[in-house]
Amino acid sequence: MKHILKLIQSALLIFIFVAGCDTDKLHDMNINPNAVNEIDVNYFLTAAELSASNNGLRDDRYTDWRTNIGMCAHAIQQLASTSTGTISVGDKYLENDVEPSNAPWDHFFAGDGRVTMEIIKQTGPGGWYEGRKINTRHAARIMRVLCFHRLTDWYGSIPYFEANQGIEGIFQPKYDKQKDIYADLFKELDEACQAMSPSHPDEGFANADYYFNGDIAKWKKFGYSLMLRLAMRVSNVDAAMANTWVTKAIQGGVMSSNDDNVIATMALGPSEWTNQNGISRGFAPGDGGQWQSSFLSKTFVDWLMGPDKNSTADDDPRLMIFTAGIIKWTPNEVVFYETDPLKQRGLPNGLDGAMLNTLMGGPTVPYEHFSAVNPLMLEDDEPYMIMHAAESEFLQAEALEREIGSGISGTAKEHYEKGVKLAMQMYTVYDPSFVVTDAQVANYLATYPYGVTKPALEMIGEQMWASKWMNWWDAWSDYRRTGFPQLVPTNYPGNATNGQIPTKLTIPAYEATGNPNYKTGATQPDRLVGKVWWDGGPE
Repeated sequence: MKHILKLIQSALLIFIFVAGCDTDKLHDMNINPNAVNEIDVNYFLTAAELSASNNGLRDDRYTDWRTNIGMCAHAIQQLASTSTGTISVGDKYLENDVEPSNAPWDHFFAGDGRVTMEIIKQTGPGGWYEGRKINTRHAARIMRVLCFHRLTDWYGSIPYFEANQGIEGIFQPKYDKQKDIYADLFKELDEACQAMSPSHPDEGFANADYYFNGDIAKWKKFGYSLMLRLAMRVSNVDAAMANTWVTKAIQGGVMSSNDDNVIATMALGPSEWTNQNGISRGFAPGDGGQWQSSFLSKTFVDWLMGPDKNSTADDDPRLMIFTAGIIKWTPNEVVFYETDPLKQRGLPNGLDGAMLNTLMGGPTVPYEHFSAVNPLMLEDDEPYMIMHAAESEFLQAEALEREIGSGISGTAKEHYEKGVKLAMQMYTVYDPSFVVTDAQVANYLATYPYGVTKPALEMIGEQMWASKWMNWWDAWSDYRRTGFPQLVPTNYPGNATNGQIPTKLTIPAYEATGNPNYKTGATQPDRLVGKVWWDGGPE
């Protein structure tokens, strides 16, 4: 009995000892120190910014290589290629490669669509950071608008309200009408721009934000400039919506200087893929290889050189920024042997190798005869231009000409001329040598007076087109909406559009067969010749 009592007493003492000690330390002993217990959503914002620049989360250069370059740059005739393979969809309207249509769907839903949704979820009701990281939350909402307006502009009706909700058990999201998507995009921009404030605690936002380093004023200008873009994009099909949101965008304040430009800073590391410019990788020999097969188009070079091909007096000063000349390949280097602006030559769209040989009167190596993309814009650590102030100026000029919205100060001519100046002078971020002087801009504007050389809206549309160099996917949307510049389509044998410039991307086959909502929700016809709502297609 005494032995039993001693055991009980010993047990009680052990209990009292354990109860009185630091149990947190005992708990910590059972935690894996290498396990991730909490992820700062600020890292997700950085990931979203990288993903919007087609890098960071996945091998996103494919979206630039196959879609931005292979489809869009060739379709709007800033680039041309003799290839009939996987990079000629936009040049010849072929459907022999699914990647130009598949790549954005693959990468955007899994990239910035996914991470921005997670930021919004974790900073919202019931989230880990509910009521905290406010500026991070609303920056993510603006980034999500950028992501989804690109997607819906390419495909039309897409999963939107139920997108990226697999963790909630939604594996086959319904499709939403583009008109309804746009209405929500406007709401998101409006609420996010109003909610962002420098008075909110930083909580790591500035360090995570490599667009603006936490500058709230620039984020607001970005958001309102996106609002202006989207408002003008719907202007042909919903005047009331366009009027409302043009006015709100102007009231909020849009980008007005190249200091406001949205630019992602790229780098060579930390790995071969992370932080490197997706456009550059698409052109790189041994990688995408577009530099060996895609050249400035005849349409674009002729426009840049002006009517008088024997004088540089009427040239666009960006000609020898966009190209460095005509090249020759050697085993060890690429040599630009023809750098005279008067001798630049663009490759016609819609030709294969045999057609080119016939045109040139014999066997022809394309890169020895046609102007190549300037390699000073193609380094792996080149900055990535997301959006620029010149666009805001051109959109305001168009809005004034068409009497859309209210509150825009000045005249259409003033906004047009400022847009031209900003567009010509924004390329020094690529290389300090890309200087266009005020005198050069003034000479150009005097040579091509606004509304005199051509109708005002046509001049605005052409300058918007030229200003979207390397942002070809948005230039493709501008072209579809405005009809400018007036391009002559190609009609390569066996093309998929009957000689019509593509107007839509095709939704991937795996989505069409794997999601039953596709049949009733996707924009039809789901082919390269289908049209999205703002281009005159179904809502």
